[in-house]
Amino acid sequence: MKSHLLLAVTLVLVPAGLRAVAPDPTPFARLPENVPPVVIAWFLTPQEFAPDGYKPILDIIANHSGANVLATSVRAPNCEVTDESVRGRIKEIAAYARRYGIRIAMDLDLRLAREAFQKAYPQELQEMLRLREIDLAESGELTLRIASSDLNDHYTGRTTHYIPLTGRLARAYSYVRGADGIEPRTLQDLTKSDLLTVTAGKNEVVARVRCGPEMKGRKLCVLACFQHFAVDVFAPHLLEFQREIISDYRDSGIVGVCKDEWGFPPCYDGCPAKNDYWFSHWRAEAYAKATGGRDLLRDCLLMTYGERGRPRERQAAINHFMRMSTRRNAEIERDFYETTKKAFGPSAIVATHPTWYPYPGLREFKKNGLDWWQVPRDMAQTDEVTPYCVRTALCKKWNSPLWWNMYYSRNRADYDVEVWSSALAGGRIDYHPVYPRPNGMTFTDAYRSLLQGGLMRADCRIRMLNFITQSPLDCPVAVVFGHACAMNWAGPAYDDVGIAVTDGLWRAGYPADLIPSTEVDTKSLTIDQDGYVRYGAQRYRAVVLYHPEYESPALAGLFQQAAKGKTSLFRVGDWTRDFDANVCDGVKTLPQTMVPFPSATAAVPAIVAKLEQLGIEPQTPATRTLTEFSRHSAAPPTRGRSRLIDGTVVLLSGQDNVSGDPIQTALDVDDHRVTVDAIGIVAVRIGKAAAVEALAAGGLKRFRGPGLDIELPDRVDMAIWRDRDGTWRGAVQGGTLPLPGPLTALTKHWTLLALPAPL
Repeated sequence: MKSHLLLAVTLVLVPAGLRAVAPDPTPFARLPENVPPVVIAWFLTPQEFAPDGYKPILDIIANHSGANVLATSVRAPNCEVTDESVRGRIKEIAAYARRYGIRIAMDLDLRLAREAFQKAYPQELQEMLRLREIDLAESGELTLRIASSDLNDHYTGRTTHYIPLTGRLARAYSYVRGADGIEPRTLQDLTKSDLLTVTAGKNEVVARVRCGPEMKGRKLCVLACFQHFAVDVFAPHLLEFQREIISDYRDSGIVGVCKDEWGFPPCYDGCPAKNDYWFSHWRAEAYAKATGGRDLLRDCLLMTYGERGRPRERQAAINHFMRMSTRRNAEIERDFYETTKKAFGPSAIVATHPTWYPYPGLREFKKNGLDWWQVPRDMAQTDEVTPYCVRTALCKKWNSPLWWNMYYSRNRADYDVEVWSSALAGGRIDYHPVYPRPNGMTFTDAYRSLLQGGLMRADCRIRMLNFITQSPLDCPVAVVFGHACAMNWAGPAYDDVGIAVTDGLWRAGYPADLIPSTEVDTKSLTIDQDGYVRYGAQRYRAVVLYHPEYESPALAGLFQQAAKGKTSLFRVGDWTRDFDANVCDGVKTLPQTMVPFPSATAAVPAIVAKLEQLGIEPQTPATRTLTEFSRHSAAPPTRGRSRLIDGTVVLLSGQDNVSGDPIQTALDVDDHRVTVDAIGIVAVRIGKAAAVEALAAGGLKRFRGPGLDIELPDRVDMAIWRDRDGTWRGAVQGGTLPLPGPLTALTKHWTLLALPAPL
């Protein structure tokens, strides 16, 4: 192994000139650490905790993929990340991986240390509040049974679930309820009434009520609270415990830390009845503080059933409750990020994604308050079939040149499509092994299946783009959706974040970013000095404000300022109430030049027409549709042309052959004619001097452009770019030494990469 490592270093780190050493394909050289990485997700099962059990999969990944970062997580029973034995094994794994030039980013989430947290802070576990109703009678005894739930997700599939631990009565009410909700004058608190008898256990809370004539036409609602084996999101010691876990791994050899799908325990339907709430004493205290002393238990009744004459209070309560979810989960994520940087240094990797159910909808509202845009990552990250408009927006937020989407499928062929579609939109796959695994398929087999065929050859071609990619996909439009409105089930546009608008634009060839209105509050969405609405590196030629109900004056202020600049403004939906649901005329506070539309269907053609009028050249339209998880969104094809913010033009083709199709074409880049003969990928950037500044290509045979003419005897994957001093630097993959004369004539500064051995 030592001789292999020395060879890899010789190949990659060649400061000047070349050494005529034939590449050894096993192990092959990996991308340098200053280049965006190739990422694979790895899960430590009981197999990996057996003596040397981690080596087989690591060997497979190292020898047959280009991965140089493994986002690693424990999926084994009785193995918490606070255990000394687990820390020791991870240190051993990190050292073994380093022999291959692979870095480990380790999942140190609290959910992998629940037993340790419970032992330290038994009163700070998460509760679920369940509201259930029955109709009362004139006589007799009625029984209401409220069952708890055994909750489970990918963190608990091989260990103890988020099981219920205790149950209790929180409160009980009696009332008359009609079409407009509860009749306030009829409301009675029966919590301590002699009419009510309660038996509480971890599996159910049973309430028995003695009925009488006065109860005719009334209802009983019991609020039962179940404590689960999960850390309370509002626990006062959560941040301290999280910091301790991360700090304890400083000498483990890992290079970063993962936090995957953080939030409350899972609710797979988003609770359409709105009669379950994530609750705790600490959350109730925080709610009272945020609302001037309101009682959260009482407001949960209001939020679930409504009350006649109190729609404003109901809407305001929902707004405050949901904003608490967003802010607290984002606070935990920010602290996680900052702690990782302090423990491992500014270059530490903070890996995996904040997205859980991969669509910005009702399930995510309940999980984390849809906090995705407030979760710090140096590498923008999503998962599964998250809409592309979110992937590109997160790239802008975190100034990430690329986005990574953790992708899996049971159908191995789906990866072949996703790898090219992602690259066309400025992204890469974070490779999750085949899942759900067919019966009898081991984790080792799942990785073998992933790495077989032409997928890794495609990935290695695409990774050449990483050398020259310095900015995300250019999206000329932003759709800014009302964050509070989308999450308020008593409002006018619940569970609607404007995907219909972004989809329409992507399908017309104009990629659009999806951004919540709360990014105005965080001052991330701004007006730049040239008068454009801006998000990170992205200037927008058009912005659509989507359902701004419940917004703050700061939003109107931003758009009033934008109206004086160069971004065209559009609106879908009214603005009739402020955040506390007080009646207002928000539309009057917006600029008169903001063009209103009654629907997404009406808005899209007008926006496209405006972009065409402005001379914005379309990119290849999105022709695929993501359909998993009962949602739909537009996705790019596997062949087409896109443009990055810095002007780089990207041509990709993996439609007929997963390892790349022939590209023999002529195209215009910034009004300069370019001709190319390559395979799979071509990316060209013209600099200020009206000459080629950067080029990446798979299987390049010939390239001709302003200031650069290359013709090679044999095809080769390569990238070449000018550094800050104007010196050409390059990377070549899979070729033999010495390099051909046309390349050595350009520069002596080359990085050499070998290809993984086919599996």
